[in-house]
Amino acid sequence: MTSATSVKLDDDMKGRVQHLATARKRTSHWIMREAIAQYVEREEKREAFRSETLNAWAEFQETGLHATAEEVDRWLASWGTDDELPAPECHR
Repeated sequence: MTSATSVKLDDDMKGRVQHLATARKRTSHWIMREAIAQYVEREEKREAFRSETLNAWAEFQETGLHATAEEVDRWLASWGTDDELPAPECHR
């Protein structure tokens, strides 16, 4: 289900959207819907990442479990080699 909504754009932005729509052989409506869809998807991912980060920080504060930067660097450097290492174990 879709419903109509309105967006107020200044003349410059409206012209830019119209110019892009013409260049892409699309309607201004399509350009604006695509822009909104991409923005919302990007921001949802950013919010999920922020939430995961806060949860990981809370877990670390509770448990103290971690891997050092050196351990992670050594593991990452081994990726794609014949001697690929397993992920480092978390410790206190």
